[in-house]
Amino acid sequence: MSLVRNNIDRPKILLALLAFAQLIISIDYNIVYVALPEIGRELGFSAHTLQWVISAYAVAFGGFLLLGGRACDLFGPRRIFILGLAFYAASSLAGGLSASPGMLVASRAVQGIGGAFLFPATLTLVGVSFAAGAERNRAFAVWGTAGGSGMILGSLLGGVLTDAFRWPAVFYVNVPLAVAAIVLAFAVIPRDLPWKASRKFDLAGALSGTAGITLVVFAIVQGPESGWMRPANLGAAIAGVVALTAFLTIQRRSRDPLLPLHLMANRDLRTGVVVTFLYMGTFGTLLYFLTVYFQNVHGYSALRTGFAFLIPMIAIAVGAQTGGRLATRYGTRTSMVGSLLIGGIGAIVVALTMGSNASYLALVPGLVVLGLGQGAAYTLMFGAASTGVAAKEQGIASGLASTTQQIGGAVGLALLVTVANAATNDHGAEAAGDATTAGLRAAFLIATIGIAVSTLVATGFTAVHRRSSTPTQPANNEKQPVQVMTQ
Repeated sequence: MSLVRNNIDRPKILLALLAFAQLIISIDYNIVYVALPEIGRELGFSAHTLQWVISAYAVAFGGFLLLGGRACDLFGPRRIFILGLAFYAASSLAGGLSASPGMLVASRAVQGIGGAFLFPATLTLVGVSFAAGAERNRAFAVWGTAGGSGMILGSLLGGVLTDAFRWPAVFYVNVPLAVAAIVLAFAVIPRDLPWKASRKFDLAGALSGTAGITLVVFAIVQGPESGWMRPANLGAAIAGVVALTAFLTIQRRSRDPLLPLHLMANRDLRTGVVVTFLYMGTFGTLLYFLTVYFQNVHGYSALRTGFAFLIPMIAIAVGAQTGGRLATRYGTRTSMVGSLLIGGIGAIVVALTMGSNASYLALVPGLVVLGLGQGAAYTLMFGAASTGVAAKEQGIASGLASTTQQIGGAVGLALLVTVANAATNDHGAEAAGDATTAGLRAAFLIATIGIAVSTLVATGFTAVHRRSSTPTQPANNEKQPVQVMTQ
């Protein structure tokens, strides 16, 4: 470990570790999708309950993000980073060993909690470990490349592992990855300062906020499947709103709140939480519809579907790397708006070239343009949202932006699936492939409207980064020590 500590390339090793952790999180979003049919058959899931293999992860991830973000500020991002990875390793092992639906769903929920701790810790460490300007932009570019391409890589890896080793392999693969990251974290990430007893943990805020967000995300995820007005779903939504109302009341009165409300006075953070919501509600859902298109319309196998995503994955990686350089040269706001515009144009091109008899090659131009814009925007939006936020509050700011990202994905998918199904029903007299394609095309085109809205919202970011007015962007361009997170 001492060799690593004294190596002049330690910042590069740290960035590689943070990108690797982000890759683990992103892969886990989609790696399970292609294994779902086999999981359902072998464990005895019903058609209604199988969705909870996905939903348990999404609900827990979204519900615990604020808690994970604030824990970074109070206890230090290194500790929370390692804790999140430990949750991932243990729950992934349990998932692969699962012999019943209940055990697998519980394992997926714990995985989601691990992600809710790991994601804001990773984002916080990127924000405070690299100097503002070109260095931080490059760091976010590497981090964004891992995040954007990892979501598609998950589909490819899921197909390969399921075909070769059966469904438990999509869980077991996380165990050595997480353990390796934990070992490296002890060597590379600077120690957090001791937690100060003067920093109180807002237990009431944590309970009400986590419960409220979890219930709302549950209602959003479950609504399209069981019906929005079903008593259990409606009750969860109402209880979630009540809990969130109590949470806001507690935050106004607390001396050391889970979510300091003064953060919302930050223009970039306000804009950022809306942009992350809209991004995941649009770009973040398109992978699902492409998967349906490849498998249900063209009859691709899980493995072939994974390979079909190689070109979009490369485009996303190139876009993510380009986004960082553009931000350094032209500023974050201009680069963000341009990236969203390019991605929106790509989504329109993909929608217009979709067809039940269309070749894969016909989709490639649209997929490339879509991937370039999507990758660049993913790289830029979190860094833009954290501009001007004090180092000691980077964790909760990251958790807030991540929470709206998760809720946006759930809302967007629920709405666009409804649009796709309605369009499919309207074409019920046509061949099944044509009807499905019509629904998927409608979902893509509605998503482009959301992308246009997010482009307008992104103009609200500050045009020029402030360099000396905040602790996170020092005038002398030196790096911030990670230890300030627990002061």
